[in-house]
Amino acid sequence: MCLGELGEVVELSPGPTALVRCEGRSATVSLLTLDEPVVPGDWVLCHSGFALSRVTAEQAREAAAIRATGPRG
Repeated sequence: MCLGELGEVVELSPGPTALVRCEGRSATVSLLTLDEPVVPGDWVLCHSGFALSRVTAEQAREAAAIRATGPRG
């Protein structure tokens, strides 16, 4: 199973890409799959180098809290 990562947009790059911070590391992701603009400070769900959707800061906090609990078995 593959999981997406939550990333905070740090800066917009030339072209349809952005630098995002995901769990302490930075990555450049494509914004081609988004249907709405993003700005620095926004949160996005990233997978395989693409930002798939924009999420609120609250949704990002909730998802991070769930992931921090680890797998349930």
